[in-house]
Amino acid sequence: MSPFAKLAVISSEDQLFPDHDGFDWKSIKKAMRYNEKKPGRIRGASTISQQVAKNVFLWQGRSWIRKGFEVYFTFMIETFWPKERILEMYLNVIETGEGTFGIEAAAQSYFKKPASALSRQEAALIAACLPNPKRYKAAPASAYILSRATFIQRQMRNLETDPDIRILCWPEEKRPEKISK
Repeated sequence: MSPFAKLAVISSEDQLFPDHDGFDWKSIKKAMRYNEKKPGRIRGASTISQQVAKNVFLWQGRSWIRKGFEVYFTFMIETFWPKERILEMYLNVIETGEGTFGIEAAAQSYFKKPASALSRQEAALIAACLPNPKRYKAAPASAYILSRATFIQRQMRNLETDPDIRILCWPEEKRPEKISK
């Protein structure tokens, strides 16, 4: 798959992915404070690892029981899978549209090409839809999704020089000295 697909989802969903143990404790605390102040609007703080645990091993929905299982499976995933595998699994199971799952299906559906050929912009457009893929589409993209994709591309440029991000997104034999814009 395109290194830009990996970079886009890290940039939009979990910028600390290479460095945490499956949980972003600072974001979790922040979300809990927000949710206490505004109980009608739930804000999440799930990492990519937590989303893999939920999407691969658990059911949809919100409950303390499911969240407890999510913590367990996230711990197990982070213990036994390398970060590259977690990211690959995430990109293969995420919902990317109504009845569409995985980056390959999204690339084919939206851009009529394999995920390995996604450009920086196309990957950012798909990532921009991830908060609500049943509502948003990468193509044709709404003004909101175009704006989000522009922000994600800016984050991609900021993160792509990080050595840990480069290792996760580009295989060693294809890792460029400098990333083309």
